[in-house]
Amino acid sequence: MAKENFNWKSLFINDEANKAEESAEVKPAAPVLSAPENKFPTQVTDSFPGNAVTNPFLNEIFEVYNKGFESLNAEGFDFFEMYKSVMAVGVTNPQSYQMAFTMGKTIKSDLNKEFLLEKSGFYISEIEKVYAKYDTVGKTKKAELDNNITKEKYNLSKSISDLEAKVIELQKELETKKMELQKIDPKNMEQLSEIQLKMEANDLAKQKLLNSINTVITGINQYL
Repeated sequence: MAKENFNWKSLFINDEANKAEESAEVKPAAPVLSAPENKFPTQVTDSFPGNAVTNPFLNEIFEVYNKGFESLNAEGFDFFEMYKSVMAVGVTNPQSYQMAFTMGKTIKSDLNKEFLLEKSGFYISEIEKVYAKYDTVGKTKKAELDNNITKEKYNLSKSISDLEAKVIELQKELETKKMELQKIDPKNMEQLSEIQLKMEANDLAKQKLLNSINTVITGINQYL
């Protein structure tokens, strides 16, 4: 069996080096040994379902499968050459099967239906193995990313909740301080008034006493 060429590493890991690796692993399919006057068509036409064509990765992944399918092709005529020919001529055209089978007989004289079906089973089995492998890889990557997203959302949500609680606490403290500020003047007004009156009395008392003293001093200077 030819070397497996199904390489999806680059589809899940963004690494330019993988492209070079994939290119190096591509092994051309073995040439079809046909009679000089008979050549199998090489153009295979098929289309994807209408609801799938919007997937931006579809053509890329199909190309990986297609190259892998070709890498499985062994020398000589088997189901691979039958498939290519029928797909190119017309998969719903009975004559395309007859033509491909007839051409195949010129290459492999003992070719029969049972052999073709047996080999088709081999190709399907190999494709299913590769699908299962990379389906697991994809699901693992998705699960890891989902888990990371869940953790990140949880941590951010907790941080937001903590900050919101702090904001509420600060708002309460702010309101308390505002109320305390508003109470400062009324609370201290009586004391302020008392101090102010005492200061005024101090001025008046001093002035009154000094005035009387000065009056006596004037009298002494005048009458003695």
